[in-house]
Amino acid sequence: MSQQAQPVYLIDASVYVFRAWFSMPDQFSDAAGRPTNAVYGFARFLCELLEETSARQAAVAFDESLTTSFRNEIYPAYKANREPAPDDLQRQFAWCKDLARHLGLPVYTDARYEADDLIASLARHCRESTIGVCVVSGDKDLAQLVGNGDWWWDFARRRRLDRDGILVHFGVRPEQIADYLALTGDAVDNIPGIPGVGPKTAAALLNHFGDLDSIFERLEEIPYLSLRGARTLPLKLKAGEDAARLARRLTGLHADIEQVHAAPLVDRSPGDADALDALLDALGFGMPLRKRLHRQRETIQTG
Repeated sequence: MSQQAQPVYLIDASVYVFRAWFSMPDQFSDAAGRPTNAVYGFARFLCELLEETSARQAAVAFDESLTTSFRNEIYPAYKANREPAPDDLQRQFAWCKDLARHLGLPVYTDARYEADDLIASLARHCRESTIGVCVVSGDKDLAQLVGNGDWWWDFARRRRLDRDGILVHFGVRPEQIADYLALTGDAVDNIPGIPGVGPKTAAALLNHFGDLDSIFERLEEIPYLSLRGARTLPLKLKAGEDAARLARRLTGLHADIEQVHAAPLVDRSPGDADALDALLDALGFGMPLRKRLHRQRETIQTG
């Protein structure tokens, strides 16, 4: 793939940090005995991604907090089903941010906006610059960002989808994902859906009506659809309308974050070799991973 044809890779870091935390053995630790398994797994993920793509434009977004998002102001129970990250994991998140910065990757984080919103804002900037994006995440929420020429890439599962692939895989178009989640709910984020409206029903409704507003404006048409439970569905939808409209305020992404549009950096830099070595020394990581990381940093320096 030529440099001109390459998309900007927008990386949803938290997904891969958590995945490493739960999957990597706990034998990884620094000299003080503190776990380093999550940052080790995240470092390997970054190496694999950069080695495979030779990306020259990329950015990494992290979630800052479970409780300070603007969505918590709208709905206090948002993500209340999740336990706060233990100290050992919070410490590793900080190391992962440092690792990405020292490697020369722009890092984005914000207490009020989530990584999804930061990525949405970066994607908007790229489109304004007529650059395609590849959203690297396993989170279906981010599939709503896929426009023409874009990709959603669940890197761990080797699933890379364009707009047509999103429709086949999720049953709805990218621009319908937020409405879809408002109808079905999202247990991961503690967003309740409308009882009796599952994924197949939500997809069928959106495929017929187009969007959430049109569904509620045309409830009288639903009993005539070839849809299981169509006769009782309007009552369920009417009873759950307020909840669905509240959920829609949570499932949509904000693409106008000021800090992103003020300085939308996506170009990789050579990073900081000394700072990277100091971090890897402190973490106790060996030469094989160290060489891979420096090779990726040097690729930008010599490219």
